[in-house]
Amino acid sequence: MTTSTAPLTGRRALVTGGSRGIGAEIVRRLAADGAAVAFTYQSSAETAEALASELRAAGAQVAAIQADSADADAVNAAVDETVSRLGGLDILVNNAGVAAGGPIEDFPLAEFDRMVAVNVRGVFAGIQRAVPHLGEGGRIITIGSVNADRAPMTGFSVYALTKAAVAGLTRGLVRELGPRGVTVNTIQPGPVATDMNPEEGGFSDQVRPLIAVGRYGQPRDIASAVAFLASPEAGYITGVTWNIDGGFAI
Repeated sequence: MTTSTAPLTGRRALVTGGSRGIGAEIVRRLAADGAAVAFTYQSSAETAEALASELRAAGAQVAAIQADSADADAVNAAVDETVSRLGGLDILVNNAGVAAGGPIEDFPLAEFDRMVAVNVRGVFAGIQRAVPHLGEGGRIITIGSVNADRAPMTGFSVYALTKAAVAGLTRGLVRELGPRGVTVNTIQPGPVATDMNPEEGGFSDQVRPLIAVGRYGQPRDIASAVAFLASPEAGYITGVTWNIDGGFAI
């Protein structure tokens, strides 16, 4: 798994919200590409440790760190622990996120605050803490959403707001971090099959006709995009908002 031919050998990565779904697949892919990987989880300690054990058994260096991404202090501590346990940090993947929907006139302010705390404030906190550790070839990759550009149904206004905010943050950081050799990019997934967003039945039946390729994405589709942006081959790519959505947002 960590041979000298792997493109991320010697690199150290932190993936927030990495215990399940898209995040877990990103952790698996970065580890398969040779990186030492730390990932955060909020409450599913058993699931997180199972993933870490799976990858350690395959020869990877992996650390699971408990942190609620709504808590900036916890995010900061996770970055610090990553640096301590892995010996540094080269790649930050801001994957942790929450989603909730509802009509604007009834949307609870507490839910608004929670979504902004995780999806925006937590991303900012992680970047701010990580930047001093990122040198030449450093990578910041944030998982946004195509809903930042297209919300095809009612009830997604607040979620779309948070994902548009992180895309804007990415663009704003490009010139600040470019001279340091650090690239900053956003991946915007479309509908992706996870436990929270199953690809069959219910909501998916409304969404699938809007996807040009006619199917939901898989977590590995997003992980592959992350792996490319994290690789040495992507050193000239920065400020990109990359839709991985099967043509959903066209």
